This record gives sequence, C-alpha cells and structure tokens, in this order.
Amino acid sequence: MTKKVSKKNTNSKQTKPTFVKAESTPKATKIFVLDTSVILFDHDAINNFGEHDVAIPITVLEELDNFKKGNNLLNFEAREFIRYLDLLSGQFQLNEWLPITGKNKGRFKVIMKEEASMDAQLIFGEKKADHRILNAALAMKEQNTNRIVILVTKDVNLRLKSKSMNMPAQDYETGKIKNVESLYTGITDFENVKPQVMDDLMKKGFVPYKNLFKSKPRANQYFILKNDYSSILSYFNPRTEQIEKIGKNIAYGIKARNAEQSFALHAILNPAIPLVSIQGVAGTGKTLLALAAALEQKSLYNQIYLARPIVPLSNKDIGFLPGDIKSKINPYMEPLWDNLKMIQNQWKETDKEYKKINDMIAYEKLVIVPLAYIRGRSLSNILFIIDEAQNLTPHEIKTIITRAGEGTKIVFTGDIYQIDTPYLDSQSNGLSYLIDRVQDNPLYAHITLEKGERSGLANLANDLL
Repeated sequence: MTKKVSKKNTNSKQTKPTFVKAESTPKATKIFVLDTSVILFDHDAINNFGEHDVAIPITVLEELDNFKKGNNLLNFEAREFIRYLDLLSGQFQLNEWLPITGKNKGRFKVIMKEEASMDAQLIFGEKKADHRILNAALAMKEQNTNRIVILVTKDVNLRLKSKSMNMPAQDYETGKIKNVESLYTGITDFENVKPQVMDDLMKKGFVPYKNLFKSKPRANQYFILKNDYSSILSYFNPRTEQIEKIGKNIAYGIKARNAEQSFALHAILNPAIPLVSIQGVAGTGKTLLALAAALEQKSLYNQIYLARPIVPLSNKDIGFLPGDIKSKINPYMEPLWDNLKMIQNQWKETDKEYKKINDMIAYEKLVIVPLAYIRGRSLSNILFIIDEAQNLTPHEIKTIITRAGEGTKIVFTGDIYQIDTPYLDSQSNGLSYLIDRVQDNPLYAHITLEKGERSGLANLANDLL
C-alpha cells in the first residue's frame, strides 16, 4: 500500500500528488460510504472525515457523470470531484484502498460490489440508483464485520430506508449549524437604560459603548434602547466604537413600519457595510426593503443586479427551457418583479420616479441575472440582491461573495425555515451558514425580521397554519 504526500488543494488548480508507503489503518476507525447528494453538496467531502476511511459506490460515479455538464453549482461540484478523484488515484486502481492526502487522514476507494445478502432493489420493489448505493453500503458492511460502516447522505428518505435495513446512516454534518434556534438575529432589546445616557444619545446622536455595555457589542449590532420614558433605535458602529442613534429610514418612497425594518434599511443604505443579510418569514418585507434601498442608491452603483436561486426541475439545468436566457429565468423571477411593481405603483405613470424604474430596466441599470452565470465573473461597483438565499448551499454563498470587486455591495434575503431544495435544511443552508460564520465582522450586518407587514391574512397563515 502506498501513501500520498501533498499539500491540500485550496482552489480549482490542483497539482498531481506524490506517493510514499502508507501505514495500515487501525480497526478502530470507521468506514463512511458517501451518497451522490454529499458530493454534489461539497466536492471536498472526502477530506472531512478525519482518520476514517471513505468509500464511494460505483453508482455515485455514474450519477456524477450525468451532472458534469451545465452551469449550475451542482455541475461544478460534480466536475471538481471527478478531477480530484483522477488526481487522487494517480497510477493506482480506485477499487483498492488509497491514502487520502493530508495529515491524520484515512483511505479511499470505489466500491465495485453492489450485491449484499439483503437486496434493497427487491425489498423496495424498484431498480434505482439509491437502492444500488444502499446495496453497496450493505456489501461494505458485510465485508468489514469488525468495523463500523455508515452510509452518509443528504437524502432523508435514503437514510430512512438504510436504517430500516439495519444499515447505519447519517446526514453530512460539515458546515451544519448545531443550534439554529439561537442563531444570531442582529437585534437586541436593552431595557432600563439610564436617563442620562438616553438624553446624551438624543442630543449628540452617539455615546461610547462603555456607557451602556460592559463588553464590546458585535460589529453593526442593532439595539432598541428603552426606559420608562422613551425608546431609541441605535446600532454599534465598529469603526467609531460608538452606539449611534438611527431614525426611521425611507427608501424610494418605502417607509419602515417597525424597528426591525428601520434596521434593515439602515444596513442596506450604509455604505460602510458591503455585506448584509436579512432573514424572516413571508410578509416581513425582506425583498421589498432590499429593492427600495437599492433604488434609493441607484446613483452610487453602475448597476443593480437581482437574482434568485433557480431550483431545477428533475435535476435539469435551465438550458432545457425554451427561449433565450431572459425568457428562461423570467418565470422564476416573478416575485422580484411583483415587489418592483409595488414600489413603482406608489407613483403615477407620469411621475419621474415611475419612469426612472422603466428607464433603469430598459438601459440595463436594473438587471435580473441567473446565479448559474456568476462563477468566474468579477462584479465591480454593483449592488447585488440575492433573494431566497436559503436555497443556496454554503459553497454557493461563498462563490457569490468572492465575485465582489471594488465598490460592490451584496444583500442576501431569505427564510431559513422555508427550504425548497431536497438536500438542504435550516441547519445546512447557505444563509444560516453565512449568519453564523460572519457575525461580528465590521463589513457585515444581519437583521432578522419577525413582524409581518404584508396583511392580517398573511400574518394569520404564518402564526396559525
């Protein structure tokens, strides 16, 4: 057996690994069998199991072959993993255990045998890739009776099928937020504030944070300061280290209806904060506020980009839809147009504010873009709004942010409890990941909206149904 020694690849430019003699793997380590969904979620997944061994059923490679063409991130993940596997194998055969590059890493192989004493295809009465992958995991378990073998999949139904056949199964945990219920909201109520502090804040517009807090607040954290006499909306400015008073902002005719919305508008309108996320249930005004604030700042940016993740139908790229790229994505973007029309309809058709929005669309100052075509681009002096960001993976979030050039601002909006993609949940989606990882950075602000402002009927549905 041989062992590779090379630096872990941190970008798409991979170098061919070298090999030296490998040590035998201790029996105490586990064997993790990865499903296709794990690879499509994270092409670097096999490097995240520490000293344990990782195996891929041959059916997974067949499924990845179907995903390798296209412009969606799933296609990118498939291609990257296939390239990595080619480098990993070198001159050796993949059906034998090969060492994974890196310190304290296990081994890797492709499972060729997909026949076990229990046949998932017979038990569940259908010949499909999931059942072949489950059979491969069962076969690996039968071949390694002295070790723990676990099927890892993002597919909940496959996990349930696996467990029903006495095959241990688990979700892919890397990047998951453990306690999403206590996820950072960006807003804190602070009561019983001393009258003198409130007076100073009202008169001067700012006070040192030490006048209120024993320790420094998170960067760009928002506060509702209260006492028996008054309340003040404020935020912690990490650049001045002051608590600064903010007012109820208005953006392109849209007025904040509550404190949360005031905070959201303040964050988007603040040029010192280039990255903003807004989380909240339907009807809280996330998209409307983001669009209105973008229009208010139209003169500061070359273009305003609007996008929503396109949840593919039957794993198909949008290329299968008829028409040019604009006609392909328009059906998915209707909610953005609806909010834009709501802002526009505040004025008469003869008003300059109404006409300005039409002009921006006509001259492509306001553009709907597919996220699939963002990779490889550098976006300079752009205000970029990504709606329904909870349907993005952590890797997609990272990909979008790394496209930001000079003068670009990015706003993510979404509801982490309203997931439309099959392999994401409130703990593993990209929006939750962003909020958890980037909080307390001076370049970032987050606001969770809780008060519904769409209508009493919409609030009824959110609260009771």
